[in-house]
Amino acid sequence: MPIETTASVVAEAPGEPELLAVPYASDLSPAHPVELHLPVPDLLEHYEAKGEAGEVVEVPVARGDGVGRVLLYGVGDRSPRALRRAGAALTRKVKGKDTLTVVTPGGDVTAFVEAALLAAYSYRIGKAGKPAVRTLAFAGADEAQVRRAQVVAQAVALARDLANTPSSVKNPAWLAERAADTGVPVKVWDEERLQAEGFGGILAVGRGSASPPRLIQLSYTPDGPYDRHVVLVGKGITFDSGGLSLKPTDNMKTQKTDMAGGAAVIAVLGALTRLGAPVRVTGLVAAAENMPSGTAQRPSDVIKHYGGRTVEVLNTDAEGRLVLADALAYADVVLDPDAVVDVATLTGAITVALGRNVGAVYSSDDALARQLVDAGQTTDDRLWRMPLVEDYAAALKSPIADLSNVESGSKFGAGSITAALFLREFAGERPWAHLDIAGVGRSTVDEGTLSKGATGFGVRALLEWLTRI
Repeated sequence: MPIETTASVVAEAPGEPELLAVPYASDLSPAHPVELHLPVPDLLEHYEAKGEAGEVVEVPVARGDGVGRVLLYGVGDRSPRALRRAGAALTRKVKGKDTLTVVTPGGDVTAFVEAALLAAYSYRIGKAGKPAVRTLAFAGADEAQVRRAQVVAQAVALARDLANTPSSVKNPAWLAERAADTGVPVKVWDEERLQAEGFGGILAVGRGSASPPRLIQLSYTPDGPYDRHVVLVGKGITFDSGGLSLKPTDNMKTQKTDMAGGAAVIAVLGALTRLGAPVRVTGLVAAAENMPSGTAQRPSDVIKHYGGRTVEVLNTDAEGRLVLADALAYADVVLDPDAVVDVATLTGAITVALGRNVGAVYSSDDALARQLVDAGQTTDDRLWRMPLVEDYAAALKSPIADLSNVESGSKFGAGSITAALFLREFAGERPWAHLDIAGVGRSTVDEGTLSKGATGFGVRALLEWLTRI
């Protein structure tokens, strides 16, 4: 569901709000001048406050015939990361309240507001859980910064919603309908058109399901002049059982979020108009449900991808790369972009390498890789560049096809690297990057800006890259 908390800007804090938040810095000095008529230094000393980002001291105060609250919140060194921690902590502190008036810490508050809104996100079916604060009123904040934060936070929330939706509701056709709701032009390939135009990878993965696959194209063109065209490609596996290479039960429980990459692409395309991005962007979401049945593809099958390259399928649970390969090849042959970036919950191996807080970037282009890493650092969608080890390409050799979809033995390992090398074969000679978000696409904790379930990872970094770099 969209973030239910609304953000507004007020010129200054009203005289006696029921709930008021006031910032202080790491040296316990006021982070913004405001008269409280309270012994703030003594209160902070009493509560042994340190001024750390995310620290909140709640003080009761008289409000007419009742009692109000002042929340003294720490902002640390006021870096964007510290402000995110502070904003999220405030929102979590006031769950269930009507309105919180926030004296902002000054400077650029985009990260602060964005985090405060993201911490209010929840995905509920029914009435479980305590509702978030209804309204956040930011006193003295820059309206343009608050507006950008709202647009970005709502885009992340959309990506989370799409990925959190149960697969009993979500199938490839449903995902195509949600893409159409974004307001940008959308084109959809159904199974007949996929067959006619040779999208063998998407068709092969979707063969075992009663819900046919789709290729979804979203298009954004700036109002003004532009000189670059970027293609974003998202993995849209609406449920991944592993196919005939069946996953264990516990591994299957989170697989409704295996289309988190596709969700990020849809959310980004939907936000670009409101942010006024100066670059043309095409989004491709390769959507299929990977199920076992009498019609499912088998280990040892050979499929022909868009453009003619053949692949021997040794493991049907390495399906994401098969659908992405078709979309990447189509982007290369037909769309002719200046750069292409794919986003996918692709490999468990990257979780072993980087854990659940950092996503991976593989790229054929140093400048593109650097831009994406920088955008991730700025937005807290942290990315780490991983190597494309040429020696490992031998792992993908097949005796009967152009490639195999996984290594046939265990000589090389490095499953995330070999998956990236596989995708590179279909991206052409243009600048290309692959974001493996398998570790960061889902959260196991409910804290900070994250809620248990889908994270919407990649949306903030891609929007930063496309609108500001």
